[in-house]
Amino acid sequence: MINTIWFFVLAGMLTTYAVLDGFDLGVGALHLLVARTEEEREAGINAIGPVWNGNEVWLMAAAGSMVVAFPHLYASAFSGFYLALMLVLWLLVLRGLGIEFRHQIDSLLWRQAWDVVFSLSSILLAVLFGVAFANVLRGVPLDAFGEFQGTFALLLNPFSLLGGVLSLAVLSLHGAAYLAMKTEGELHARARRAVGALWWAVTGLLAATVAASFPVRPDFANNFVHAPALFVVPAFGVACLFALRASWSAGRDGRAFFASAGTIVGILGSAAVGLFPRLLPSTAGNLGQTLDIYNAAAPPHSLRIALGIYLVGIGIVIIYLTRIYRVWRGKVGREDTYRI
Repeated sequence: MINTIWFFVLAGMLTTYAVLDGFDLGVGALHLLVARTEEEREAGINAIGPVWNGNEVWLMAAAGSMVVAFPHLYASAFSGFYLALMLVLWLLVLRGLGIEFRHQIDSLLWRQAWDVVFSLSSILLAVLFGVAFANVLRGVPLDAFGEFQGTFALLLNPFSLLGGVLSLAVLSLHGAAYLAMKTEGELHARARRAVGALWWAVTGLLAATVAASFPVRPDFANNFVHAPALFVVPAFGVACLFALRASWSAGRDGRAFFASAGTIVGILGSAAVGLFPRLLPSTAGNLGQTLDIYNAAAPPHSLRIALGIYLVGIGIVIIYLTRIYRVWRGKVGREDTYRI
């Protein structure tokens, strides 16, 4: 039971990170396209400035939980994905520098340079997260001890690249919906146009990814077949995707943003339900040992102690983030310039 709880705790943290830091990444990916003037780019930064670093706490919490709850998964994944993880860490650093350093010198060229860093790092992060997500669904080559056997190039397979493009489209849509909710004027209008265009891209890419998942992971639908009630999770995601379109058409920007968040929850929730109880599957047809919530877990006593500590820590984070979002609610403008 405790192993199952930790599986969904880890899935919940990763999903929360995707929803919260996802709109940060989406705003960054669209930064050079949607925001055309200095004032508009300042407004885009202002929209995420007070919350972006708090949103990243969920990623660190998920990684820390993996160490405590599923140490074998941590060891295998972090060694096998070492180069990819180093790229993620450097891109996270560069994205933070892009946000914070652009205000340090009053020079247009300086700000434009850091805008490029912020946007490119956000785009690459969105793609890398999607590639990692798709490789978990597809499975990776593992040996009889659950150790990764492969190279970084092996992770860049057609299915994972499709997942990377889907991730970029979904997070860009999420970021565009957030900008439409938080800004005014021409930036608001362009963000709304981006939502309309990206919705079609996400719908097409999501359908293509689902279709491609059956050949690469034939057993993915087993849990849904054995428990048809689980279809409520992907149905929720699809309903949110169409609710997003309806809200956008009606000019309800706030509802469109929350529907976008629901779409992400539906996508990642469906993946979690389909994978359970597996954490890192071995490639289909490979004789390697799949890592699951039992063979990759810490002892039950350690899991129970860690869960108690986790609940206290996450409770503090939720209180903090709730306060920050309440303080910075509403539209932003040039006069709200973000500073460290």
